Amino acid sequence: MENSGADTLWIRQVLLLFVFLGTSQASSGSGHFSVEEEMQSRSFVGNLAKDLGLEVGELASRGAQVVSNDNKQYLQLDVNTGDLLLSETLDREELCGSEEQCVLHFQVLMKKPLQFFRLELQVRDINDNSPIFLEKEMRLQIPENSPVGAVFLLESAKDLDAGINSLKTYTISPNSHFHIKVRVDPDNRKYPELVLDKALDYEEQPELTFTLTALDGGSPPRSGTALVRVVVVDTNDNSPEFEQPFYDVKIPENRVLGSLVVTVSAWDLDSGVNAEIAYTFSHASEDICKTFKINKKSGDVSLTAFLDFELIKSYSIIIQATDGGGLFGKSTVRIQVMDVNDNVPEVTVSSITNPIPENSPEAVVMVFSIRDRDSGDNGRMICSIPDDLPFMLKSSVENYYTLETDRALDRESRAEYNVTITVTDLGTPRLKTQHSITVRVSDVNDNAPTFTQTSYTLYVRENNSPALHIGSVSATDRDSGPNAQVTYSLLPPQDARLPLASLVSVSADHGQLFALRALDHEALQAFEFRVRAADAGSPALSSEALVRVLVLDDNDNAPSVLYPRHNGSAPCTELVPRAAEAGYLVTKVVAVDGDSGQNAWLSYQLLKATEPGLFGVWAHNGEVRTARLLSERDAPRHRLVVLVRDNGEPPRSATATLHVLLVDGFSQPYLPLPEAAPARAQADSLTVSLVVALAAVSSLFLLSVLLFVALRLCARPRAASGPEGHFPGHLVDVSGTGTLSQSYQYEVCLTGDSGSNEFKFLKPVITNFPAHCPGRETEKNPTFCNSFGFRN
Repeated sequence: MENSGADTLWIRQVLLLFVFLGTSQASSGSGHFSVEEEMQSRSFVGNLAKDLGLEVGELASRGAQVVSNDNKQYLQLDVNTGDLLLSETLDREELCGSEEQCVLHFQVLMKKPLQFFRLELQVRDINDNSPIFLEKEMRLQIPENSPVGAVFLLESAKDLDAGINSLKTYTISPNSHFHIKVRVDPDNRKYPELVLDKALDYEEQPELTFTLTALDGGSPPRSGTALVRVVVVDTNDNSPEFEQPFYDVKIPENRVLGSLVVTVSAWDLDSGVNAEIAYTFSHASEDICKTFKINKKSGDVSLTAFLDFELIKSYSIIIQATDGGGLFGKSTVRIQVMDVNDNVPEVTVSSITNPIPENSPEAVVMVFSIRDRDSGDNGRMICSIPDDLPFMLKSSVENYYTLETDRALDRESRAEYNVTITVTDLGTPRLKTQHSITVRVSDVNDNAPTFTQTSYTLYVRENNSPALHIGSVSATDRDSGPNAQVTYSLLPPQDARLPLASLVSVSADHGQLFALRALDHEALQAFEFRVRAADAGSPALSSEALVRVLVLDDNDNAPSVLYPRHNGSAPCTELVPRAAEAGYLVTKVVAVDGDSGQNAWLSYQLLKATEPGLFGVWAHNGEVRTARLLSERDAPRHRLVVLVRDNGEPPRSATATLHVLLVDGFSQPYLPLPEAAPARAQADSLTVSLVVALAAVSSLFLLSVLLFVALRLCARPRAASGPEGHFPGHLVDVSGTGTLSQSYQYEVCLTGDSGSNEFKFLKPVITNFPAHCPGRETEKNPTFCNSFGFRN
């Protein structure tokens, strides 16, 4: 027994000496064995002598012995045959947990002479574990207004096997409302999602139950089941939302139990019970449930078991926030476990070349060396730089590196690079050192100026002051120094008729554009030209941009009244029969505005009236209509002043004056068509003769009356204020005094073949026009015209 203890102590000392000091007397080899889990003790693993290329007798003569890193012997060696045998039954799930590759490392020590062989044993998985659900019954609360296609998370099943024997898929018992969709998270874990196929109805079926089955990929497959109970709830239209969809947390493996890891927070826009949020882990693995816990009310995630970096380096936890109505949101918390290490790699720089011309490939930037004071895996290092940089690392001698460019650099794309050299050891956990160097790139003139826009649209208001700054163009040159100095100039316009030189100018240094003179929107609404930007390089490079100038309208034109016209002739007078109803169209004021846009929007307003309330003006179309029924008490003459105003700022306006006479017997006269008279003549020639005679007599009588009145009025002086006595009874008194402020003429036209002696029409005419009815005289139907006038 004492000799056995001494041998064991000697073996351990030799191992420590070899592993940590790297004795020069030891050599190493490698071998690989494979065995299925759950094999009986003393099962054959492999022949060590054959694998190492030794004679069977050498194992016994040289004192061969199997040594494990964790001092636990899973294998034993038969030195007489060279066979490796299992010391005990191996459980892959117990040894490696959820790791897909389960490899046990062990060593074979030869004492005489001293030699060391590193070997590994792969434990293959068999399908000896069925998928299991941590919760045998899952209860979901789903609002009845959930849309078809809505997805609901279910707790996942756990399968301790790995590879093909691990969890493969999920199924549910047949139902008309849901089907299962399998999702795979970034850690290759499969979890089920419940997808709604048919809308739920709380009144029709308030609760549904079905069986969820998890199947693994073994042959034959194993399965596990859980009961899913869906409770249909009423309207809850807002799901909880997390402040962050992803939380990234790093904690050291020596964190004390009960300490806070992270706090997640979610809010719900609903109120009452539907806003009460409960936090839970969603389809969490057994390791997560044992290691962490979450406060359902506060969202605090705390540590409940010691962390072990060597076993699990990171955790990915899906946290579900569920409100009182059953709606939920989710967020992922990734917890990275950090180990402790006492030595970091070191970087020693030998030389640096800076800057580097942009057209020189494969230039040496830096020469440096690395070292780590640790030994073994902790002393072995990997040197790297980011993949997205145009540099590469080359190593000629162990631990000596050169940083070189792997292609020609482009200063315009990037003027300098911050290269971070990362040296990482292979220890557990891996530690790294980063050394940063700024590499500057010198310039070559290889870029033309570039405008910030391919085209510019500038706006200037008309009637601007000369030399007004109306805008700017801007171009940049990706080069540097003189190669990046940009000057601007105007190009000749494509339209030779455009006097561009007298319209705008450009600042050569800054690209500012100025209007050289006042612009008129009504004369020139828009024009365009091109601006050139050239750098100061040799040869100079240039580019062009299109500039379009839009002249904005000012309200510099007042409305112009087209009707009634004020041209110094006799004013326009409108006749309105006293029998006219309310809303009768008297006339329409027509106006235009030389401006555009809202400056040309016109509105009409009755400014003055002889009798307020009798007439009204439509604001949008200028129609003058009666506001009520006329009566005998209304004065026969009315003077209306209509204000026409545009919508400019400030508004401009014009006025139109209308004279209205109220007359008797002229309410929308109507005459039969001329073709009707011959038809009646053919029917009854005697009637036609009588009608013609009656019309002739009536016309002569009316002509005599009109001539009499005309002679009387023409005999008066124009400056006279009015006639003495009463206005003739057969005419209309339009002012109450029998006078008007100006002369008015009206055409009175009758037809010779009319079926009745009546006025065909009565309308005002301009004094200068001849007193006849153009276009109304025919050979068979002569039209008799006369005029009568009123004076004031």
